[in-house]
Amino acid sequence: MRIIEGAGDWAAPAGAAGNDWVEHLRVPDLSVGTYCIPAGGVDDQSPHTEDEIYVVTAGRARIVTPDGEAQVGPGAVIFVPAGEEHRFVDVTENLALLVVFGPAYGSRADGRS
Repeated sequence: MRIIEGAGDWAAPAGAAGNDWVEHLRVPDLSVGTYCIPAGGVDDQSPHTEDEIYVVTAGRARIVTPDGEAQVGPGAVIFVPAGEEHRFVDVTENLALLVVFGPAYGSRADGRS
C-alpha cells in the first residue's frame, strides 16, 4: 500500500507561462500524476498511446474530442482511450487534474495502442 500525497492538488506552473505535469507514481501497468493548466492557459498535449482517466479536482474548463465536448468541473471523471485527440479549452478557473494512465505513461511509445 502507498498513500500518494499531493496527487490532484493545484500547483502553479513554473515560470511565466505553461502547464505543470508531475508524475507521482509509476509501475508497469499504470502511472498517476497531476496535470495543471492555469486559467486562460492553453492545453497543448498530443494524444497518448495509453488509456487515461482524468479526475477534475479543481477548476473549470471544457474538454473537446472528435466525438464531442463537455463542460467539466470538480468531481468530473473523464475516460480518454489511447490515441484519441483531446484538449481542455476555455479554462476559466485554474484547472487541476488527477491523471491515471494504463499502462504507465509513455510505456507504449513504440506506437502500440
